[in-house]
Amino acid sequence: MRSASILAFAFVLFSLGCQSAPRHSAADWAIAIHGGAGTIRRDAPPEQLQAYETALTRALTLGMDMLGEGAAALDVCEAVVRVLEADPLFNAGKGAVFNEQGEHELDASIMDGATMRCGAVAGVRTIKHPISLARKVMTDTRHVLLAGRGAEKFADTAGVERVENDYFDTARRRRALERLLRERQRTGAMAPRDRRLDYGTVGCVVLDGDGRLAAATSTGGMTAKKWGRVGDTPILGAGNYADEHAAVSCTGTGEEFIRHGIARSVSARMAYGGQSLEAASNAVIHDVLQPGDGGLIAVDHSGNIAMPFNSSGMYRGAANSGGRFEVAVFPK
Repeated sequence: MRSASILAFAFVLFSLGCQSAPRHSAADWAIAIHGGAGTIRRDAPPEQLQAYETALTRALTLGMDMLGEGAAALDVCEAVVRVLEADPLFNAGKGAVFNEQGEHELDASIMDGATMRCGAVAGVRTIKHPISLARKVMTDTRHVLLAGRGAEKFADTAGVERVENDYFDTARRRRALERLLRERQRTGAMAPRDRRLDYGTVGCVVLDGDGRLAAATSTGGMTAKKWGRVGDTPILGAGNYADEHAAVSCTGTGEEFIRHGIARSVSARMAYGGQSLEAASNAVIHDVLQPGDGGLIAVDHSGNIAMPFNSSGMYRGAANSGGRFEVAVFPK
């Protein structure tokens, strides 16, 4: 009897130990970032490629250092996206593309997978870091998405940094606008022949050391966009999403990501179809979308990372607590 009791007690302890084991066993923390699916040409000068790799490395290192110090997923996502918004190489914040009128309209969203709380802004013009205003929408209002003048009015009381619209100007983006407007006048086509002009977004997805998932995405939108066009970035479930299964940030032809609810689809395939993060991410990019539509980054509750794309390339990086650290632009 005594032996049986000891065995029963041991089994209880073993069971409790199994129940308390963390779900994120592959890595204590993991992070992925992207700087858009509209990449430079493979034959571009080496120093251009190096500039992008250096910028990605800087942002990824910040996130990695924060996670190593125990920072929360949401804080890491915001901080990393702010770094990318401040870098004129990327189409978000400083360096955002111009709309048809030669101005900038910025979109961003952020989501906490642990609580399903989220916030987004669309068409803002004077917010230095749209991702921070999106987080303020999440924390300081009962709403999810604020747009245009309403978002700007909210920013008046939100305590975020403001700038003049021309702060976002860069000569490279101005040349892209002028080139596209000439092409539009000559051919009448609304979309550019070079689809890389359609793309450009930055994003970050994170699993932190406490098993929380979060995602953040920010963009300047589409070159020469008209009529206050809004893409997928501020649409939760389309261009950005996080829940208990995965955190996802997308980049590419926004209208297609909206139509197919791409970010949410990754998590849904995992939750209801039993697919792995890799299988779900590959399916939505390669089977649902058309070639050239773009890509995504994603991380799951086990620390697995996926970064599929069907465009010519995608600025991207990934790291985890197991020692992984990589940045890349073109397919491997």
